[in-house]
This record gives sequence, C-alpha cells and structure tokens, in this order.
Amino acid sequence: MTAVRLAGCPLCDGPGGRVVYESEALRVIHAGEPGFPGFYRVVWQSHVAEWSQLPAAERARCMDALVTVEQCLREVLAPAKINLATLGNLVPHLHWHVIARFDWDSRWPAPVWAAPQREADPARERAIELQLPQLEREIALRLATGDS
Repeated sequence: MTAVRLAGCPLCDGPGGRVVYESEALRVIHAGEPGFPGFYRVVWQSHVAEWSQLPAAERARCMDALVTVEQCLREVLAPAKINLATLGNLVPHLHWHVIARFDWDSRWPAPVWAAPQREADPARERAIELQLPQLEREIALRLATGDS
C-alpha cells in the first residue's frame, strides 16, 4: 500500500524530525523541541486527519507503536510522566506526541506548550540527550521485531 500524500502538508512533504523508525504504515521521529529532549512523534504515513479515519487494524497498529515508544521512554529515561497528545489543529495529519516529562523541566507540571514555570536546566537536558541513542536503538529494534 502506498501512502497517500497531500501537497503542502508538512508531515507529507517531509519527515517532521529526525527519523528513528520508519515502516510502510508509520514513522517515529525525534521532534527536536527545545527544552524537551524526550519529545517524539508517531506519524501515520498516509494523510488522514482523524483517528477514526483509520480502520480498526490500523488503529491497533498505531496504538501498539505508541505503547512501544512510551515503554522505551519510561525504561531508558525514567521520566516523572509521559504525555500523549494528538491535536492536529495546525497540522491536520494524524500524529501523536509522546513526550517524556520531568519534574525539573521548564514547564512542569503544565503542558509543554504552556508558559515556562522556571528556567530551563541545560545540564539535565544534556544528560537526557546523551541517552537518546540508546533509547532510539531500542525503539527501532522493538518496532522492527514487533517486540513491544
């Protein structure tokens, strides 16, 4: 099955971040959001705007990928919480935000899109960044083997 693309959609026109894993159905990207080194997205390859547009089997496949990414984030980074969100107001292409949150991050306990609550902690952010290669290998391995 070839993914349906919509010209002008940023998630159809490009990967949307550093690709960690890619299959015919979906891709996992590191979002590269400043201040949030554990910010990933699971992006459905075909252009659909809503979760309900996917057949049940594809929803299950996407949910399995979300669970895998969340489990890997929890195991490798040990965050205080994982945030899952699918908004699509600005980019109406089905994608999930999977975000490792820490009680020291600049916006905790508010959403990552809220106003900062405190100064960023570059040393702690860098410590998380150093763990990303291991995390991303684990995500790719588990998704490739279906071992989630």
